[in-house]
Amino acid sequence: MGEGEVISASTRYLTPAEGGGDVWSAETAAVGRRGTQKIVSAGEVAAPERVADLLAVARGGQVVERRRIMYLDGEPCELTDTYYPVEIARGTGLAGTAKIRGGAVRLLAELGHVGVRAQEDVVARMPSESERVSLALKVDEPVLELTRLTLSADDRPIQADVMVMPPRGQRLRYEIRIG
Repeated sequence: MGEGEVISASTRYLTPAEGGGDVWSAETAAVGRRGTQKIVSAGEVAAPERVADLLAVARGGQVVERRRIMYLDGEPCELTDTYYPVEIARGTGLAGTAKIRGGAVRLLAELGHVGVRAQEDVVARMPSESERVSLALKVDEPVLELTRLTLSADDRPIQADVMVMPPRGQRLRYEIRIG
């Protein structure tokens, strides 16, 4: 691992961070960097087709969406859109724009929804114009798009994330256990 390099391990995003902070801040602080986020919007929206399929809701049905820009040392490094079934998130901090003390994973656990398994897909593609501008990318610079579905012990979808990030400086770590 390079000095100050942030390795994002998906398993960390299934359980609340120790010490009451959010996982992103803890992950970056562990290597002497500063990870922050800005909540761009939050609330109920019609589920995008792919999200509806992931969360097993009717196409066009309502979900709660939280749109964020993640920053590493003050520079934008990731666009994250997180979606929740309305029956889980309606009327909770997940549906608002305020920062959630301890992070969304902690709030989900307090609400009785604990993620025990995640499915992820990663693709490389060219960014949309708005993604390019938001992430301050060069015209010919691609992005990675990581889609994560978090499931509870009874295989119920409780959260879907769509993250867009430049590949430079990224290292994604996957830990796989058999048996």
